[in-house]
Amino acid sequence: MAGAASVFPIDLNKYKKLSLDPTKPQLTAEQKATLQHNIQLLRDVIVLFTATGAARGVSGHTGGAYDTVPELCILLSLFENSEKYLPIVFDEAGHRVATQYLLSVLEGSLPAEQLLHYREANSKLPGHPELGLTPGVKFSSGRLGHMWPLVNGVAMAHKDKVVFCLGSDGSQQEGNDAEAARLAVAQNLNIKLLIDDNDVTIAGHPSQYLKGYDLTKTLEGHGLKVYTVQGEDVDALWGAIASIVTYDGPAAVIAKRPMAPGVADIEGSTHGHDVIPVKAAIKYLTARGYPESIASDILLNIKPAAVPYLYIGSTKETGANRAIFGEAVNLVLDKLSKEEAAKKVMVIDSDLEGSTGLKVIHQKHPEVFVPSGIMERGNFSAAAGFGFDADKFGVFSTFSAFLEMVISEITMARLNNCNVLCHFSHSGVDEMADNTCHFGVNSLFADNGLSDVQSWLYFPADPLQMVAVVQRVFFERGLRFIFSTRSKVPYILKEDGKTKFFEGDYQFVPGKDETIVEGTAGYVVSFGEMLYRSWDAVLRCRQEGLDVGLINKPTLNVVDEQTLRKIGSSPFVLVVESFNQKTGLGSKFGTWLLERQLTPKYGYMGTTKEGCGGLSEQIPYQNLDPQSIIKKIKQLSQ
Repeated sequence: MAGAASVFPIDLNKYKKLSLDPTKPQLTAEQKATLQHNIQLLRDVIVLFTATGAARGVSGHTGGAYDTVPELCILLSLFENSEKYLPIVFDEAGHRVATQYLLSVLEGSLPAEQLLHYREANSKLPGHPELGLTPGVKFSSGRLGHMWPLVNGVAMAHKDKVVFCLGSDGSQQEGNDAEAARLAVAQNLNIKLLIDDNDVTIAGHPSQYLKGYDLTKTLEGHGLKVYTVQGEDVDALWGAIASIVTYDGPAAVIAKRPMAPGVADIEGSTHGHDVIPVKAAIKYLTARGYPESIASDILLNIKPAAVPYLYIGSTKETGANRAIFGEAVNLVLDKLSKEEAAKKVMVIDSDLEGSTGLKVIHQKHPEVFVPSGIMERGNFSAAAGFGFDADKFGVFSTFSAFLEMVISEITMARLNNCNVLCHFSHSGVDEMADNTCHFGVNSLFADNGLSDVQSWLYFPADPLQMVAVVQRVFFERGLRFIFSTRSKVPYILKEDGKTKFFEGDYQFVPGKDETIVEGTAGYVVSFGEMLYRSWDAVLRCRQEGLDVGLINKPTLNVVDEQTLRKIGSSPFVLVVESFNQKTGLGSKFGTWLLERQLTPKYGYMGTTKEGCGGLSEQIPYQNLDPQSIIKKIKQLSQ
């Protein structure tokens, strides 16, 4: 068998159980040889199965999990030695999920062959660990830097146990960890951190973009006992771990190493943070002495899942709105001199410039760009503070899932009348291989001001509308939020099926709903990446004689009275979105109708359950595909 149907070609039965006693901080020659054997074996396995994510086009992360294998093997050897340890390898870097899946196989909860379906839809192996989904997985990591505070509580509940948590120089940038450190020290918790300090995050190297950031000094300053060692020196690593285990109180080992040591094509580079390319994985495994066919028969026979559905009402051509945002900002900045731009605008990154469109701003307008770390709360507030003056404007961007982390800071910025343009990419669930903890579905939380203050939430439907929105609202005062998806989107066409809806003389008007097509049977209301899916469904209904209309609502939180009265006077209204059905537009829209004594049949569709992994599979899994929309339209039209 070839591809993901293969027998797993690396024999994990070769893993040798080892018992290590922390009162003996020096390894014997036999212990060291066993440890090195186990480390190499598990690293080879991680390279192989994470590379299947590259092969099937769902991305993934190799370097972080590869890095921390020495720490993992030592922890397993401690668990083998005594019951005084809580036998869970907590990890505050969820993208290192390969570690948890490997552990599930080692303990017998998963067959090794399952690893070859890494990040595949419905494989129960999503991009972050999720408790209750994957057999053997013992916790949900959530977002970066969120685990240590929770593990503090675990340590409080298990005072008779030593509790471990893997960390990283990326996750430690989050403010949560500073609070966790203070609590751990104040309560003298028996918690031990093993932190991979590889000086690599998504966008670059912390030593370059976050000068002054020093993990050893930071944690020692909080009061932890800290040992800093070279992570690839197993003698030094074991000695340091033995020391913190026998220390009474919170302690940490900082393991310094290059990202993905020993993997020629990605070592020390930001590419190591993501998934190893297929060719690089084959090259690595061949150099390690495996027959080339072992990797190539699997990796070269795994292909991205096909998406056969042919949409009508939109183009085959697609564009990435999350990237177009940065290009649109450049169009605005191009009209200013370098001096004027630097004085008037500040764009701050949170280690995601390549993912949220800011990279092109960095390249073309470095005078306004501030590279920064994984510190969403502080970075948002810095953007707000820059926009504290009436004639200055801060720009902030991160993933939509992380909007939930800056709600209080949004309130503070609003109270100070700050000017901030926020771009939250990776909204909704489309192509979200990282799965549930990265769903950007509670975006209307940003509209948390009182009724006497207006904030503006915009979700453009295609690249042309993204450019129109940015150019129209960039220099408006107050808080403005623009959303985009991880997935690319097609261009919306007019009813003639030829003309792009948002080209030519189109002008975006904040607060104005847009009629894509009139209808007498009822109306679908949608926005963002769900508009082209809704348009497909509406057109297919119209082909069957059901005269359904479609409204695009690019301004999410403002009532367009004229449009609302029109559609509210029709037989039904259906809101279609990928936001959380509990908190999205649909949860508000029915109230808006009733407040105006408008009583059509009403329905709303949104995200309702934890994800299935994969990419395009997420939308139909949530019953948000065109056929599901058509079914709901027909129910309401009866």
